[in-house]
Amino acid sequence: MSENIVYDVIIIGAGIAGLSAALYTARQKMKTLVVSKDLGGQLTLTELIENYPAIESSTGLALAQKVEKQAKKFGATFIYGEEINKIEKKGDIFLVKGIKGEYIAKTLILAFGKTPRELHVKGEQEFKGKGVSYCAICDAAFFKDKPAAVVGEGEPGLEAIELLSRYAKPAYYISRSTVLVGSDENLVKSVLSNNNIRLYLGYTVKEIQGDQKVSRIVISNLKDEKTEVLEVEGVIIEMGYELRTDFVKDLVKLNDKGEIIVDELGKTSMEGVFAAGDVTSTPYKQAVVAAAEGVKAALSAYNYLRSKSGLPPVNVDWKAEKKKFSVQLRL
Repeated sequence: MSENIVYDVIIIGAGIAGLSAALYTARQKMKTLVVSKDLGGQLTLTELIENYPAIESSTGLALAQKVEKQAKKFGATFIYGEEINKIEKKGDIFLVKGIKGEYIAKTLILAFGKTPRELHVKGEQEFKGKGVSYCAICDAAFFKDKPAAVVGEGEPGLEAIELLSRYAKPAYYISRSTVLVGSDENLVKSVLSNNNIRLYLGYTVKEIQGDQKVSRIVISNLKDEKTEVLEVEGVIIEMGYELRTDFVKDLVKLNDKGEIIVDELGKTSMEGVFAAGDVTSTPYKQAVVAAAEGVKAALSAYNYLRSKSGLPPVNVDWKAEKKKFSVQLRL
């Protein structure tokens, strides 16, 4: 899906940093596009959040969905199931290339955190966006009344197969583990008692096959190495996350850990490119920190565009804003 739209900002990643950035850029009337493999990123691995200001308790997913809803309210556009693999700067704009299309932006915010882990099997790259997904929340409904599978581990895998089972018929669960592992006993029991879920524990995926889209997967028993073919139209991979910044190493400076180096305003070494969240060199990998860094990156991107138009930066000093407001009241 290639577009001729020139966005004021493209935000890569829809974890709490990217979502918070989108909320602020959209509120500033910036034409905002968020592209991501999934919604929530690592936040969805958290069953209970109790240390996020003003949120007494929430799941990571619920928090991500709330911020997404806010960002959409102010006009942000979201594309899920997209994986960006190349970024080029041409003059004053950036050309962002992904598996689904190409996008154009005046500024970028890199907030993709840690990336969903891949299987690294034959057919996976070929069928990304064509039946291969890394986000059950985003894509489970696409497989309504169709056979589909989750390849997963632990709590994320269980949550994904439980969700997929509401749509797919049947819903296969492939896991290297020989037992269902999860802290939520009710979830484990629900999966075990669900007649629509077919469990393949102690199995691994050897190959994903199809023509124009996924039509089958080859799985192998880890004990005796016997293979089996499952006819499916979708494969949702929920295997955790890893840091992957290779595709931006020629765009921005990275540290020895592969993290994007940013200053106190979220600026990277490349003009017009900002970054936030776990993908950066900022310490304290916490949701509230990532959210704040996303906001800083958003306001920095906004001021960057203002400077390119010859306008002064917006005042983001709350003390100065409070003083100005008080003077206005006296007048």
